[in-house]
Amino acid sequence: MSESKDKAKGKAQEMKGKAQEQIGETVGDRRMQAEGRGEQVAGKAKVTAAEAMRRMKKHGDDME
Repeated sequence: MSESKDKAKGKAQEMKGKAQEQIGETVGDRRMQAEGRGEQVAGKAKVTAAEAMRRMKKHGDDME
């Protein structure tokens, strides 16, 4: 999968997590809030990994 698709999926997961956290906060559900924060962290990790892959490929191309 391309880095841009991975990055987009990560951003979407972050947004989903933020929404889940907000809903949990609104209804007073701490578990939902925690799950939402977890989704955000997982999404950020995907974005970071995609950016790292892009940089590695860029630097690899520069070395050739």
